[in-house]
Amino acid sequence: MTIPKIPLHSNLICCLRARCLPACSLLACVLLVWATGAQAGSGKLQETAGVTQVEGSGGGGLVPWATLSGYDTRDEWSSSVFMTRVTLPDYRLQAFGAAASLYDRVEVSLARQTFELKNIPFGEREINQQILGVKARLYGDIVYGDWPQLAAGIQYKELDNDFIAGAIGAEDTDNGTDLYLAASKAHLGALFGYNLVWDLTLRATKANQFGLLGFGGDDNDRYEVMAEAALAVLLNRNWALGAEYRQKPDNLTALQEDDAYDVFVAYIPNKQFNITFAWVDLGEIAGEEDQTGAYASLTGYLW
Repeated sequence: MTIPKIPLHSNLICCLRARCLPACSLLACVLLVWATGAQAGSGKLQETAGVTQVEGSGGGGLVPWATLSGYDTRDEWSSSVFMTRVTLPDYRLQAFGAAASLYDRVEVSLARQTFELKNIPFGEREINQQILGVKARLYGDIVYGDWPQLAAGIQYKELDNDFIAGAIGAEDTDNGTDLYLAASKAHLGALFGYNLVWDLTLRATKANQFGLLGFGGDDNDRYEVMAEAALAVLLNRNWALGAEYRQKPDNLTALQEDDAYDVFVAYIPNKQFNITFAWVDLGEIAGEEDQTGAYASLTGYLW
C-alpha cells in the first residue's frame, strides 16, 4: 500500500504556529510530521489496539490494558491522537493528547487533562495536569497463544496549578508517578460465538482522583497497589460492549474517594479512528456525591 506523501514543510509550519499551545498539542503536531513519512503494512487485526484511556495510554476508557496504542507490527510504528470529555453533575473533565507505538514493543504517550469545577463562583475554577506515559510489551499476544499479553507501564503526572491539592491536604502537590502491570487476552468465540476480551491491571499509586487532587495525604502517604479490570464482548468487527472497574486509594481524612466504574460501547469502523461512549460513575469527588455522567472519546490514527 502506498501512502500519499504530504510536504513536511507545511506540517512543520503548522507546528511552529502552534508554539503557544500546550505541550500535548505540540506533540500531536510533531507526531503528524513524523506520521507523514510512515510506511506500514496491513498491521495487526482490527480492534486489537483498543481505544485510548483517559490518561493517554492504549486500552479502555478508565483502565490501561496490555495492548499498545497502534496497529504497528514488529517492523512498523504508528501514531495517534485523542480527545475525551467526561461530563458530571458538578465537574467536567477534558483530555487530549497523542501517542506513538514503536515496533509492537513500546508505547509513548502524552496527555493533558483539564478538570473544570462548575459550581465555583470565584477563585481557582479548573485544574490542569500533564501525563507522560511509557508502556512496554513484555510477553505474549492478545489474540495468539495460550497466555495473556503482558505489559508494564509508568505514568508521570504533573499538576500545573496545585493550590486546590494543597488546600485539601495532599502531601505532594506538584507531581507523582504511577506504575502498573497489565495482562490482557482475547478468547475467540468464547461467549456464544462472540469474541471475549478481558484485562487485569495492578497499579502502584498515591494519586488522589487520578492525580488531579495531588498525591498522598494525611491519612496515607504510601504507595498502594490498586486493582483495575475490564471485560468486553466484540459483537462484530466494528462494535464492542463492555465494562470497567478501577480501584482508587483513599488518602485524605477530610475527603472520601470512591472507586470508579463504567459501561461502554465502542465503534471501530476501521483502523483510522474509533469512537467510545460510556456511562461512568466516579463516586464522591471533593465532597460532592454521586458524580456519574457521560463519557465520550475519539481516537484518530495517523499512520
